[in-house]
Amino acid sequence: MQAIVAVDDNWGIGREGGMLFHLPEDLKHFRRLTLGKTVVMGRRTLDSLPGGAPLKDRHNIVLTRNAALHVPGAHVVHSLSELWQALKDTPPDQVILMGGGQIYALLIDCCDRAHVTHVRGAWPAEHCFPDLSTRPGWRLVHRGEEQKQNGLHYAFCEYENAAPRPLDQLS
Repeated sequence: MQAIVAVDDNWGIGREGGMLFHLPEDLKHFRRLTLGKTVVMGRRTLDSLPGGAPLKDRHNIVLTRNAALHVPGAHVVHSLSELWQALKDTPPDQVILMGGGQIYALLIDCCDRAHVTHVRGAWPAEHCFPDLSTRPGWRLVHRGEEQKQNGLHYAFCEYENAAPRPLDQLS
């Protein structure tokens, strides 16, 4: 499994149901990396998508405690064991964790790679991504050139996890 996220200098990712910044190039990067793959998200992340609808041309899995939730076009699971069952036949490199904060905190150590867009600066954030620069087993393996868009400076980075935990060990 992999993760994808855009973070500020404090690893902040969201506020008031949305992302901290709007970077069209980051959205293109996200699309390029997730198209045709399985994306795993929480219910609040689903709600934050345009129209609150699953992403097109991807297999959407929503992990939620809400037993009554039904989402046309998405596979809804309610536990880690259900998530493992839904993913067990999917190659790990075809699964991308896309948020939000609770889902990242719960599953980041099951990922072997994280695609992180680092945006220079700090914003008031209600939700954060785990700080991979200090997390045991994780290391930065690539930092792209700094770019600028909408007045923001950012770089596409990749982190690797030396020892990802199997998802079925969390169930």
